[in-house]
Amino acid sequence: MDRITTDLLENGLIMKGQVDRLSAKGIHESLILRDITLSGFMTMNRLVRFIVQQVRDGLYNLSIIDNYDYISEKTVLEELALELHLLSVDLDSLDMDYYLTERMPLAQLKKHNFIPISQDDMSVTVAFHDPLDILAQEAAQRLFPRKIVKIALAPKKQIAAYLYKIELKDSVKGLVKKVKEELNSISSLEDQQQASSILLLIDVILKTCINGRASDIHIEPTEKNCVVRGRVDGKLSEMFIFEKSIYPPLSSRLKLLANLDIAEKRKPQDGRFSTTVASLEYDFRISTLPILYGESIVMRVLDKQKALVKLEDAGMDTASYNKLLKGLSSPFGIILVTGPTGSGKTTTLYGALNELRNVEDKVITVEDPVEYRMNLIQQVQINPKVGLGFAESLRSILRQDPDKIMIGEIRDKETLEIAIKAALTGHMVISTLHTNDSISSIPRMVDMGIQHYLISGALVAIQAQRLVRKICTHCKAEESLPSSVLADLKDVIPKNAKFYKGKGCRECGDSGYMGREMICEVLNISDDLSSLIAKGSSKEVLLEQAKKEGFVDLYHNGIQKALDGVTTIEEILKVTKG
Repeated sequence: MDRITTDLLENGLIMKGQVDRLSAKGIHESLILRDITLSGFMTMNRLVRFIVQQVRDGLYNLSIIDNYDYISEKTVLEELALELHLLSVDLDSLDMDYYLTERMPLAQLKKHNFIPISQDDMSVTVAFHDPLDILAQEAAQRLFPRKIVKIALAPKKQIAAYLYKIELKDSVKGLVKKVKEELNSISSLEDQQQASSILLLIDVILKTCINGRASDIHIEPTEKNCVVRGRVDGKLSEMFIFEKSIYPPLSSRLKLLANLDIAEKRKPQDGRFSTTVASLEYDFRISTLPILYGESIVMRVLDKQKALVKLEDAGMDTASYNKLLKGLSSPFGIILVTGPTGSGKTTTLYGALNELRNVEDKVITVEDPVEYRMNLIQQVQINPKVGLGFAESLRSILRQDPDKIMIGEIRDKETLEIAIKAALTGHMVISTLHTNDSISSIPRMVDMGIQHYLISGALVAIQAQRLVRKICTHCKAEESLPSSVLADLKDVIPKNAKFYKGKGCRECGDSGYMGREMICEVLNISDDLSSLIAKGSSKEVLLEQAKKEGFVDLYHNGIQKALDGVTTIEEILKVTKG
């Protein structure tokens, strides 16, 4: 039995009968403590207080919690900080003074796993993982001999992550120094923007972010720094931190690349540029937004290869793919792809266009903005400044003799009306709508002012989708779910089902996930469903009929992905149940 459970038994804080009952259920002895806290025999707060007391008494080392992934290190440190009257910090929420670390040997910081975070005239605040590590505190005092060292507590992984960022910062130190020298030697703003070192720095940023699998690159000025973050698998993580002085030439050069007005810093701007990164051609969609300390710059990485991804390669299961293919093969009608922002709807639309495009049909798209450029397709970029919105573009498109039309997004009643009329007059229309599931699209269209009989006549299929993170294949391991979760899932999973998770490794940045995949539900509109829609039937009646016809919803589709070992149950529940 594990150390903490044994000690709790010895101290009479849990009963042997509780442990025996869980063991009889077949729960592994290393997970008994987890189920005890989940079942309410012992609250997590009491467990954390017990661990902190043992640490204070010198009976436990803080590293003991590394063996229990369900015990939050942050919570333990916060409780320990309270007990010892120390400061507990979240490094992610601090605008750290990186000038402090520049004068220090990185090897020393890494050896003792601490990081200085701020200073004043009298003292310096240093974040440690273990407040009882006297050697680390002595090393910190030697680095700041004339100041009082104030101890703050921060999670071990957070400190390690920030030390890695400092290491990255050091790797481009020479380039940053060259940028600063060029800026100091060049007086005119125009020459500063043309400086070669800035272009090299941009190249390093793009290369690092793309190699790190980032889908978006965020460049943000703060009060003290210039931060570069990348969105990897839907989550933002810091890639670089530069001094504030690097930001103005960096932002100006990026705006020049995207043909934006570099003098305009008070209004948002949008543009795009193309460049080669590691011998591959990428498009970057750039957006600027005025914020307190300058402009937030976000670049969407548009990999041209992704525009050609087939739907089945995006993670669509065979049954859903065949249902959507059946809808796409219809000669006319409207197909909707629904889901929240960032759920991969645009990728699905381009996947559908790949299925539709050929020499015999005229395919026209209306997009805001055009993300991927494709052959055999006429793509229209809307421009509200000149009065070219979705509705205006659609009216003109219908005079262009199209066979198939793709509308980037249906945002208003007028666009929806024209799309439905186009579908009813012999055109295939595919578009997106913001709803939580497929069946919700029908009442949404009614709410937008469309008659039931028009919806029933035009609608061919609706797909709702989400993106879930995939388990990293390098650190994939079997997972034992808590008995309370298994009880909730008993109706949807077979007996002795196996589940997996990623333990976290260097390849996946300790997240346990690498890449994302689609989970979806596809609703084909049968004659029976069409008849119910025309009658104005409720969502519940429509869902009941759909299930009779073999409809599989997002939740069940996701559970199957978890059973197949593609993703975790935790990820599915988070995405489908909230």
